[in-house]
Amino acid sequence: MVIRTFFSLLLLIIAAPVFAMSQVQATVDRNPVVAGEYFVLDVTADDDLSANELDTSILLKNFIVGRTSVGRSTKMVNFDTTKETRWQILLSPKSVGNITIPAFNIKGVSSIPINLKVIPQGTTADKAENVFMRISTSASDAYVGQLITYKVKLYLAVELQRGVLSAPAIEGAQIKQIGEDKDGSEIVDGRRFRVIERTYGIIADLPGELVINGAGFSGDVIVEAPRRGGMFGFNESRPIQTAAERQVIQINPIPPSYKGKWLVSDIAVLKETWPEDVNEFEVGSPITRSISLIASNTDDTSLPDIDIPLTEGLKAYPEKPVRQTFVRDNQVVSQYSITTAIVPTKPGTYTLPEIRVPWWNPHLKKQQFATLPERTINVIGSSTATTDIPPVDNFSAVQGRGYWPLLSAVLGMLWLITLVLWRKAVSANRAQPYTDDDNKSQKTKPKTTAKGLDAIIDACDRNDSSAAIVAVQGYFSERLGKFMTLTQISGLSEQLSAALNKLQADKYSNHPQAIDKKSLMDAILAYRQPDAGKKSLIKQLNP
Repeated sequence: MVIRTFFSLLLLIIAAPVFAMSQVQATVDRNPVVAGEYFVLDVTADDDLSANELDTSILLKNFIVGRTSVGRSTKMVNFDTTKETRWQILLSPKSVGNITIPAFNIKGVSSIPINLKVIPQGTTADKAENVFMRISTSASDAYVGQLITYKVKLYLAVELQRGVLSAPAIEGAQIKQIGEDKDGSEIVDGRRFRVIERTYGIIADLPGELVINGAGFSGDVIVEAPRRGGMFGFNESRPIQTAAERQVIQINPIPPSYKGKWLVSDIAVLKETWPEDVNEFEVGSPITRSISLIASNTDDTSLPDIDIPLTEGLKAYPEKPVRQTFVRDNQVVSQYSITTAIVPTKPGTYTLPEIRVPWWNPHLKKQQFATLPERTINVIGSSTATTDIPPVDNFSAVQGRGYWPLLSAVLGMLWLITLVLWRKAVSANRAQPYTDDDNKSQKTKPKTTAKGLDAIIDACDRNDSSAAIVAVQGYFSERLGKFMTLTQISGLSEQLSAALNKLQADKYSNHPQAIDKKSLMDAILAYRQPDAGKKSLIKQLNP
């Protein structure tokens, strides 16, 4: 019985009718269509066919043929099987008027031709589009090197599945995207559209006509399509493509009357950061000065370097400049910033010259200047010594015997005297009780001194000049019982002065060097603080 049933089914399968194509249909998603806009042509055949069965070359005469996608489906209802092959073709008409989409012939079966009406852009039908683009530029004419903002808005009245927004094609100019895309919504003629906005910056390299072939969009959207033979619709993915109109901008050359490095901007200003709360500066102490050039509607690469002239007696150690471009209040703003450490080498009154940066105003069509006024500073020296910071490239260490023989003899004599006094102190302390407080007081100062030296050594090992300077100041301030500036420390000895000069020169050099740890530590350890108590004891021993 089972075998008989199996053979019956097999005979039914063998006897089933062979699928044969009987119909080809061609439809468009809208009619009329707008010139320059893309619409979708659907060609459907009721069979499973190869993608190459449809010849689209007959469309090239009147249309720009875009992307073509192919889909296949098979349906079975009550053992009734149907197959379908569907081509979706993006087309853009080349001219305005009535155009005929010819019949398509596939394996001897032809579709019906379609009479298509093409209307110009800007007509009433254009406003009913589900996807379109609008653009705006910051100027209809500009100068060489001027930043032209090119804003693209993509309007979507349908759900976007996927898509790519391409930049405009331009020859003879630089183009880059500025900022991030903005995603919002607008109401146009009573319809709510999703709006994707993107901004590009365009800088022309040469004078003449600048042709901007508009930005384009290509993707897929979700639309509602009617179901054949039913009252309900269903959503399907449909390819779509659109492009912005072509634009031409006149680029003017640099005016012959302009003097200086070329900079064109809507407005340009100079700003300065300065220690306003300080009236007098000390020799050897760095003064931090930050200068920023801010310009509207220009690119940061167009901003010139700023020269900061200085008079004799001041040395400058500039950091690497920083350039950036950002969007503020829908305006493109660029900034050039440079920070400089100014180190006075001699006391006196100095004048920092005025800084002027030329720029061209395209609205007034004349040259203007961004300025910083001159500034006067007072530099005071130390009451003990005046420190001259030597040039970094010509620095040489202190050499020669100098006062070392005499200092060694004095130190040897003091050591002998200290030894005699120590023996007397030991004899006297044997009769006095020994307490923990005495032990703490004896150990406190050596530990503090050791910690101060450790901080200096650690900063030198890390090659951190700033930390080394702070550690040296802390060490001598604690050792001498009062706050010590670098100038005062330099006045303690010639060896300390030379070591600190080199430490500061290395810190502010354009080519940073490793800290000379040995010279610095030798100078610190060689210093001997005058002791009033020892002098009185020496006088007692030598009446």
